[in-house]
Amino acid sequence: MKLVKYLLLFVAVLPTMAQDFNTKKDNTLWNDFTYDLGNIFGGVGYAYSRPFHWKGNDWANFGYLTGGTLLLTTVDDEINHWTNGFQNDVPDFIMDYGHEYGSPENNYMLTGGVYLAGLFTKNEKLRRTGVLLIASATAGGFFQQVTKRIVGRARPKSGKSSDTFDPFHFNRVYNYDSFPSGHAMLAFSNAYAIAKQFKSPWVKAGIYTVGLIPGFVRVVDDFHWFSDVAFSTVLGIFIVESIDRYLDSKYEEKYNAQEKNVSWNLSFGPGTMGVSLQF
Repeated sequence: MKLVKYLLLFVAVLPTMAQDFNTKKDNTLWNDFTYDLGNIFGGVGYAYSRPFHWKGNDWANFGYLTGGTLLLTTVDDEINHWTNGFQNDVPDFIMDYGHEYGSPENNYMLTGGVYLAGLFTKNEKLRRTGVLLIASATAGGFFQQVTKRIVGRARPKSGKSSDTFDPFHFNRVYNYDSFPSGHAMLAFSNAYAIAKQFKSPWVKAGIYTVGLIPGFVRVVDDFHWFSDVAFSTVLGIFIVESIDRYLDSKYEEKYNAQEKNVSWNLSFGPGTMGVSLQF
């Protein structure tokens, strides 16, 4: 029942907050804060409303994501068996980082810190980064919490196979809340949003690698199937891209505007499947 109450409150408050706070007046700390708060709620609402505005390419990307996830589910058990073979070889600090960084409380400590640094230093680019991080985490976090209850997929640690489900619960049923991965979604959303500030592909690749660690750890430690993490990672990218476009109309500072057209494609071949990213 708590989930229903939160959902109703979210739906009721979202339009009001966005309307009340989304008018920027003068450059005082309070006005900056209320303006940014409105853009956080507005960004979340914008991300959720995008499916109603999708066109051909958008539906194609959705089909790629859905089809790719379904294909990966056919090899989840094999991948899980393979990762169990080197589970004990992964350094403890990697495992600890992977579990801790993607947790919601630590995620909001990071994103809140970035935002407050930009707010108090009056750095609009850093403020916008914080808004993008918080809005993306909120949109992804709420989505994955609702989806876990609807799908009810068994975690690897439950001892069940990857095709075991106990769906449609208002309250969260532990060990049947594998899909999607909140840790992977939050961690890579952060990495993807932060990497937007840099033009160097090497810097971006390094940030992406760090952002992928929580998803990797959650697979290795039997909290998630590989398809859970793959779906969550790609969906996190789509959420960040959507909210970033919304924020383009709200802030003068832009992130490498020439890189806004991101193209994702699935490639298939004999016994292979891959994802290509073009800037």
